[in-house]
Amino acid sequence: MKTKIKDAMYPVVFAIAFLILWELIVRLFDIPLYLLPSPTGILSVMDSSLWSHMLVTLLEALAGFVLANVLGLITAVIFVHSKPIEKGVFPLAIALKTTPLVALAPLLVVWMGTGYSSKVVASMLICFFPILVNSVKGLKAIEHEAWELFSTYKGTKSEIFWKLRLPASLPYVFSALKISTSLAIVGAIVGEFVGANKGLGYVVLVSSYHMDTPVMFSAIVASALCGLVLFWAISLLEKRIIFWQRTDDL
Repeated sequence: MKTKIKDAMYPVVFAIAFLILWELIVRLFDIPLYLLPSPTGILSVMDSSLWSHMLVTLLEALAGFVLANVLGLITAVIFVHSKPIEKGVFPLAIALKTTPLVALAPLLVVWMGTGYSSKVVASMLICFFPILVNSVKGLKAIEHEAWELFSTYKGTKSEIFWKLRLPASLPYVFSALKISTSLAIVGAIVGEFVGANKGLGYVVLVSSYHMDTPVMFSAIVASALCGLVLFWAISLLEKRIIFWQRTDDL
């Protein structure tokens, strides 16, 4: 318990030290507000309206995150059990990944409007590829001896999947989930840049037009908080589910 508290204190101490240094630099060098606001200046504009925008972005990101990971896992299972489909569809997934989201976002708004749907899909698209790649790799990462044991006992495909492939893939899957937590927020915000009247992306866009740098920074801080909350939630879930895997430093 003491070790966990000690580990949790490291980022808190470093964050506080960074904020104090930031505040001192802004005050000592008298940096203009429009260039770099101080942490106290940013905190002063973080009102209830910002938290409502933050909630909108968080819900969009969560919906896209869940959809991407469900579809990615299903697609990975299909790939593992069908080589022709994997060889035919995987290049399309790579092409989708290499297409910049900022180029797709306007199309999503045209097709789905400026509501939640276009932002959810934008978030889903950016999260889809990591979970697909890691899940395919994880589902194939089974030990040869274990495979031979299941083959010897004439294990069915269903038994091999649930008792061998899936447990072996979980570390890879959770690695992808943790990567996707930040990507989901990015996808939702990019979608809001193109067409929205609420959300953190909307706040950043409007504040940039008015050169309201403190508000812009407050939205950036809020988006970072969303990413941290999602990351910590997935990390906690990973420790609960993959209880046999030791992640502590040796």
